[in-house]
Amino acid sequence: MQSKRGRLDRYLAKQLIQPKKAIRQLLLQGRVKVDDAICKDMDKQIDEFSHILVDDRTLQSNQPIYIMLHKPVGVVSATQDPNHKTVLDLINHPQKHELHIVGRLDLNTSGLVLLTNDSRWSSQLMHPQHKVTKRYKVRLANPIQHEYIEGFANGFHFEYEGVTTLPAKLEIVAEREAIVSILEGKYHQIKRMFGRYRNPVVELHRLSVGLLELDPVLKCGESRMLTQSEVFLVRS
Repeated sequence: MQSKRGRLDRYLAKQLIQPKKAIRQLLLQGRVKVDDAICKDMDKQIDEFSHILVDDRTLQSNQPIYIMLHKPVGVVSATQDPNHKTVLDLINHPQKHELHIVGRLDLNTSGLVLLTNDSRWSSQLMHPQHKVTKRYKVRLANPIQHEYIEGFANGFHFEYEGVTTLPAKLEIVAEREAIVSILEGKYHQIKRMFGRYRNPVVELHRLSVGLLELDPVLKCGESRMLTQSEVFLVRS
């Protein structure tokens, strides 16, 4: 989702339905405040969370929202779906329909899902160039062999997309359980990687995205707002 950044003068002209010359006068007269400070710069860059006042009348005062959800199996990562309950159906927030999903999970995958209205924040987490690690707990139908570790580290070529996966880390924690860390999120990626060994994934659960870990207190279907320190884990 693209960030809603733009020039202050263009925003004012659109909101006040006034020509550029009138907007210039407003600014020069010190009648415009951006984030509680008088602003006379027409080229000032603002976004959807800039607090903007004209003659002490509020034009914009949006607040960023950051939510962590423990997604259950059977819930779809979408804002609406005719056949399944969606992650938004589980959120109790008056502005939930303004949120977008940060890193979707398959219908049959559980675990950490993040939702926000801050497109720059979500881009820092999910844009491929940032290579943010996603960790998953996986339960397999058959015993895991140690040869899988090297295969995951080398990457797999997905012929359908014509790409090779980035190196992934596989940690065997039990005969049929593992922790997998990946830097991308291709279609059914983990299931397809284990599929190379003809070992079906029985359960898949996302533990973390970057430094943000699923709160162990959250039960399946529960959500909460992120703390300020959790939000800044991404920005740092």
